[in-house]
Amino acid sequence: MSEIGIGILGGGYMGKAHAVAMSSVGAVFDTALRPRLEMVCASSPDSAERYRHAYGFARATDEWQALVNDPRVEAVVIATPQEFHRQIAEAAFALGKSVFCEKPLGASLDDSAAMVAAAEASGVANMVGFNYIRTPASQYARALIAAGEIGEITWFRGEHTEDFYADPQAPATWRTTGMANGTMGDLAPHMVNAALALMGPISRVMAEVETVHKTRPGGAVTNDDHAQMMVRFENGAMGSMYFSRIATGRKMGYAYEITGTKGAIRFDQEDQNALWLYRMDGPEATRGFTKILTGPAHPDYEPFCQGPGHGTGYQDQIIIEARDFLRAIETGEAVWPTFRDGHEVNRVIAAGLASANEETWKNINDF
Repeated sequence: MSEIGIGILGGGYMGKAHAVAMSSVGAVFDTALRPRLEMVCASSPDSAERYRHAYGFARATDEWQALVNDPRVEAVVIATPQEFHRQIAEAAFALGKSVFCEKPLGASLDDSAAMVAAAEASGVANMVGFNYIRTPASQYARALIAAGEIGEITWFRGEHTEDFYADPQAPATWRTTGMANGTMGDLAPHMVNAALALMGPISRVMAEVETVHKTRPGGAVTNDDHAQMMVRFENGAMGSMYFSRIATGRKMGYAYEITGTKGAIRFDQEDQNALWLYRMDGPEATRGFTKILTGPAHPDYEPFCQGPGHGTGYQDQIIIEARDFLRAIETGEAVWPTFRDGHEVNRVIAAGLASANEETWKNINDF
């Protein structure tokens, strides 16, 4: 067992989640590498010091260069706004430091392509933060599909729907400015990543993107409220996805339905400890979807709890990510999703935006 110094850039929503995960992962998974919270970076000295004290870091700074260059920081977690991802990652890779970056990778397709190049040239561990697909239920869904349990896949439906901007009187903020912060930039990458993980590569897309509330108290809205996308997968299956931040009543509508020739799967993140499985066998009178409650028999559940049906939560997904990142550093072997996998998500999003602008199908290989 050996220590590894962790530096986290950003101390807000995701910065806190990663700090808690790094503090807990060794106890949960008995990892060979044990994180040491070495330094946190925030936008001001006061906020950085506040996060240092709250999360248990040794030191704090308001300059990202100081964190990246510090010799006691051996691995970097980027939880900043997207426009800073590229310069931070490139600097860390140039020093041979492993990088975990929150999704989406960079603020543009050019950014993510450059980050992939820097990551692969460095030869060190790199991962992108797509946490929802790591629930025990979704990991089990991937295993069922890979094992052919529901036959040849013919159709996929996915959504990532929330309602944090359903109220048209909610004020304009940074979230309503710039496409990187809109629904296609913020929510869609999670479900696109799920589609790629569960179904494999996407070959072409047709999308519509819309701003429903064009003004809000405080200013104009310059990004999208919701979007829909038809897709064709390389395996021949058809699919559709819907993304929204104005889906009234939806709090974490990360949901998918997958149809195969021998069965089907349903999942909804608002009930994240359950997977619905249909098998096309037995008498017709007794067929139906079965609700499977996750437990120790499912991937990455038992380290958190030995009781079936007790459930895991959001923070546990981040702890699983931390375990995987540490494993990649320890073994030198890539752990999904790498920066290249994150770039693939960005290619699908870019194709979708281009499709919406030109009102035509777009091939992913053109991006």
